[in-house]
Amino acid sequence: AGDGSGPVPGDATGPSAPQRVLFPPTFSVSEIKNKQRRHFMFLRWKQQQRKEKLALKKKRKKEREALGDKAPPKAVPKTIENQRVYDETTVDPNDEEVAFDEATDEFAPYFNRQTVPKILITTSDRPHGRTVRFCEQLATVIPNSHVYYRRGLALKRIIPQCIARDFTDLIVINEDRKIPNGLVLSHLPDGPTAHFRMSSVRLRKEIKCKGKEPTEHVPEVILNNFTTRLGHSIGRMLAALFPHDPQFIGRQVATFHNQRDYIFFRFHRYIFKSEKKVGIQELGPRFTLKLRSLQKGTFDSKFGEYEWIHKRREMDTSRRKFHL
Repeated sequence: AGDGSGPVPGDATGPSAPQRVLFPPTFSVSEIKNKQRRHFMFLRWKQQQRKEKLALKKKRKKEREALGDKAPPKAVPKTIENQRVYDETTVDPNDEEVAFDEATDEFAPYFNRQTVPKILITTSDRPHGRTVRFCEQLATVIPNSHVYYRRGLALKRIIPQCIARDFTDLIVINEDRKIPNGLVLSHLPDGPTAHFRMSSVRLRKEIKCKGKEPTEHVPEVILNNFTTRLGHSIGRMLAALFPHDPQFIGRQVATFHNQRDYIFFRFHRYIFKSEKKVGIQELGPRFTLKLRSLQKGTFDSKFGEYEWIHKRREMDTSRRKFHL
């Protein structure tokens, strides 16, 4: 019957055989035209992936328990962070040149406790409600900060007034479509000025399980993963916004965590439950910053001299290359 004159026994091509649809090996869910069906199949595929991953994890755990002390050490997972391309500007903690530069830069008086920070927080022209509330909440996080709402006044006119009133830093919150989307931080009186793109802004009322309103105590400041020379400059610039005599009785901490050149800000209150356990409550607000440029001197959009500018097509050639 193999001469092509009739169906082969056991073959699925016979008249009485059930019709089965066989997908080609290269079939992808994205090829499904129907949107609802495609979404349903994708969810099923993700669910199956989670089940397989959980089953493999349980299997490996049982094998390790069976082997006991003879179990091999756990493999370190590969991540973009730990496979980072080495940057020649990475700072050695014992580098004397870096230590000298930091002892003589614009922020040295703050770290030596010779100058107390005084911050002016302002907005773009005609800010909307969300931006206004964000500025007010940011002022409760940064001690000795004052909110001023611009009314068509240019930054080049605001900066001399800030210097005359002994402000040490100027923060400008920009917005687009009623959502805060940019932050300009200018150190007074001689700079530098950093331009950040802002995203993922969450006000206090939008944070689940938030704590009570923050107190007026000076918070502690934590800086994570600012490892390069540029990262050190940005980290010192952010740390100089806070007085360097934290009041530990307030149990409040402001964290700037750098991961893949995104700076995540969080504000928490903590409590020691025991010698090994610590409880934390997020107070808010929270936001994420992405450095766009670092400019010498104060804000000058036309004639300013830039130390560093983020150029996407030239700098973002590798996913494992980071600058902070």
